[in-house]
Amino acid sequence: MTTQEIKQRYGIIGSSTSLNIAIDTARQVAPTDITVLITGESGVGKEVFPQIIHQLSSRKHGPYIAVNCGAIPEGTIDSELFGHEKGSFTGAHEARKGYFEVANGGTIFLDEVAELPLSTQVRLLRVLETGEFFKVGSSKALKTDVRVVAATNVNMAETIAKNKFREDLYYRLNTVPIHVPPLRNRKEDIYLLLRKFAADFADRYRMPAISLDSDARTMLEEYRWPGNIRQLKNITEQVSILESKKEISGKVLLNYIPSENGNQLPVLFKEQGSSSGEFSERDILYKVLFDMKKDLNDLRKLVMGIIQTEGNTNQLQEEQAGLIRKLYQSADREIPKTEGHVSILDREKFESAASDIEDYEEESLSLEVKEVELIRKALEKHKGKRKYAARELGISERTLYRKIKEYELT
Repeated sequence: MTTQEIKQRYGIIGSSTSLNIAIDTARQVAPTDITVLITGESGVGKEVFPQIIHQLSSRKHGPYIAVNCGAIPEGTIDSELFGHEKGSFTGAHEARKGYFEVANGGTIFLDEVAELPLSTQVRLLRVLETGEFFKVGSSKALKTDVRVVAATNVNMAETIAKNKFREDLYYRLNTVPIHVPPLRNRKEDIYLLLRKFAADFADRYRMPAISLDSDARTMLEEYRWPGNIRQLKNITEQVSILESKKEISGKVLLNYIPSENGNQLPVLFKEQGSSSGEFSERDILYKVLFDMKKDLNDLRKLVMGIIQTEGNTNQLQEEQAGLIRKLYQSADREIPKTEGHVSILDREKFESAASDIEDYEEESLSLEVKEVELIRKALEKHKGKRKYAARELGISERTLYRKIKEYELT
């Protein structure tokens, strides 16, 4: 099967050299049983390559199982992958086959493989090297004949350096690497993808397909697309539904493309490059607080400067007056006013305001400590039962597992 035939069969749009190399590598390695590691950013379409490899291999009539390693809690991942015996742990009312046993003779795709716990990595390495594994709660070695294809969107060298992933397992998985390029490196493919998505949505919603003028097309190609193909598809759907005029100008498209000049502060609990795109309400709150902190630092400098100089009203510029208004609004105080300026308050009130700013800054910086304290209390209250602790905290069970791992609360 040629590269073009593979594209047609799996609906792959694009003609960039880097994409063709990735497809050709998958085509060449498919007939073998070599382990493959697929790398690339989130949203680039890594999940289609294991299917290509499986369907073009001698195992195509065998099982194909895709496992998202990041979506399975650490406490149950071994049971999911390797199975367990009856009574091996609380709730194991009967024996269960794991994915490696079920996929015998076929292919197993381990997505987000970097999220595997270290103990599970040891088990996986044994399977790759000997074809043997043990069920949870069993001492009997079982054999399996499974072709493993793994994928990750993180920098594996950094993950290994942080001792979060075994180096020997990495080299065992990375026998043949396939890198799926990000959308910003496939500029010639971006408009082709948009046209395909636009046609699909036009058919789905029974409306004319959108098209772009030259300015909009240039804007489309120059944008960095941090969410890659997934983000492009979402924006295409938004524009298709919300715009009545189907020829889209650059000015209109600008309303749908996020500004790259926005705040780039990291989310507190998730490293850059992790799968996701998952933001909890608490994560968003932290970003807002960090933004507020910068303003508060500026306000503190202004207030302390006024205290030291004991200036008069005429010395306050309009921007200083605006900052003082912001200070009192954030503290829910009434804002005293004069003609065009904020009136100078007495030294005692300024010192009180400065103290409030310092207290707020210390409180925002201690949010992480409070988070740890809340998690500990929830776990103690429910005697270590994470499902109920997560419910108590108002977060998902997977988010709780991630935060426990981040704070080393085991």
